[in-house]
Amino acid sequence: MENKTIGFAVCGSFCTHAKAMEALEQVRARWQNVIPIVSECTADTDTRFGKAHDLMREMERICDHRVIASVKAAEPIGPQRLLDLLIICPCTGNTLGKLAAGITDSSVTMAAKAHLRNGRPLLIAPSTNDGLAASAASVGTLLGRKYIYFVPFGQDDPVKKPTSLVSDFSLVADAAQAALEGRQLQPLLLRE
Repeated sequence: MENKTIGFAVCGSFCTHAKAMEALEQVRARWQNVIPIVSECTADTDTRFGKAHDLMREMERICDHRVIASVKAAEPIGPQRLLDLLIICPCTGNTLGKLAAGITDSSVTMAAKAHLRNGRPLLIAPSTNDGLAASAASVGTLLGRKYIYFVPFGQDDPVKKPTSLVSDFSLVADAAQAALEGRQLQPLLLRE
């Protein structure tokens, strides 16, 4: 295991949480210190895909670290230089928009802002139904920003959801290693 500290932040996109937990397991197998972070929405919302408390308990089990779930708890990430890399997996269209616009009103956006101030890499795994519609501008903006990398993504169902984008969560650990090395894992756009 590599001696790096990785933040692993989870946003809404509740239908992808099971895959995100698989990605978290892969990240934890590669790096010994992983700090779990969840958005307030994720911390407070039970859905047909699972209960919020169960998700956070699973993250704490995998990481052996308490979940950060508030803006106040995420703020020290910057001044204390806590992370070598921050992963947002899944990253919703809402969070993509906030990151692109510089809005810091959730634990995840605060973690990102605090982390980026140190000039360290942020890895985004988009999962949004409007990635090729309203959120496309946010993706484009973030692609051009220094220190921001993406987990390769593509359309998950071009026929039924033609504007939807989702990352290949099995590539999170490899994309994280690439981001730590200052490079974007390629190819960025995946074919079906």
